[in-house]
Amino acid sequence: MAGGLVALLDDVAVLARAAAASIDDIGAAAGRASVKAAGVVVDDTAVTPQYVHGLNADRELPIIRRIALGSLRNKLLIILPAILLLSEFVPWLLTPILMLGGTYLCYEGAEKIWHRVKHDERTHDAVEDALPDEKTIVTGAVRTDFILSAEIMVISLNEVVDQGFWSRAIILAVVAVGITVLVYGVVGVIVKMDDVGLHLAQKDGKGTARFGRALVKGMPKLLSVLTVVGTAAMLWVGGHILLVGTDDLGWHGLYDVVHHLEEGAHDATGAVGGVVGWLVNTFASALIGLVVGALVVLVVTLTVHRRKGAGAKAAH
Repeated sequence: MAGGLVALLDDVAVLARAAAASIDDIGAAAGRASVKAAGVVVDDTAVTPQYVHGLNADRELPIIRRIALGSLRNKLLIILPAILLLSEFVPWLLTPILMLGGTYLCYEGAEKIWHRVKHDERTHDAVEDALPDEKTIVTGAVRTDFILSAEIMVISLNEVVDQGFWSRAIILAVVAVGITVLVYGVVGVIVKMDDVGLHLAQKDGKGTARFGRALVKGMPKLLSVLTVVGTAAMLWVGGHILLVGTDDLGWHGLYDVVHHLEEGAHDATGAVGGVVGWLVNTFASALIGLVVGALVVLVVTLTVHRRKGAGAKAAH
């Protein structure tokens, strides 16, 4: 009896260790998948505060909460089941779909740079002047988030595609919840930082008041930095997806060139070779992303925008 009890306890201990190892593996895989989606996450964090710009301060957090819930529904109820079925039954489609998402990232990044160069503020002004109702704001934000969330989830799936079905499901669910909490938690802090700064600026202590004024002045600069970092990250991630994707599809030339440059930089720089090699690969990926994105922007400008312009003239 005692021997059987000891054996049972041993079995329970083995199962507990296996479960703990599985949880650790899932956590590690979810972390790797999230890192790969960093470019889209930063862009999502930079874009979302714009939706509550100009609204009453007491409505900012409720609107962000509604957008976050919509984002979570997008990821868990629509995108996650779709990509799990895709990975289970037609996994060969993952690389082309991932490359389409990478191309879209390149387009988004290049378009932001193009508008920056052209100083085109018309869309931004139109949004400010319109001041739509909360339902319209949330619907538009959730629609945009759907595209970004799909990119995040597909990029994440590509990192765990070798896992079993249920492991993939759990890992991607963890990524979906974790990234949503991270993005919209940071967005909530950003949009309320002005209010915190104003509150601190009214305090009697000189140091506290000075810090509050610095917060108020610094938030627009922080948003600008986030926008630049997000754009660069989108070009890098999008370009790297295309670089690896072409190699996976059997077109090895471009990947081999970048890999050769990376190895050369690594070997030539000694102790810091790993960092320098990574920087070379990152720069090359971003350059590929910029070139591809610029080509897509050119095609869209010459087709879609020109067609819209012709339609507007015909209407007049």
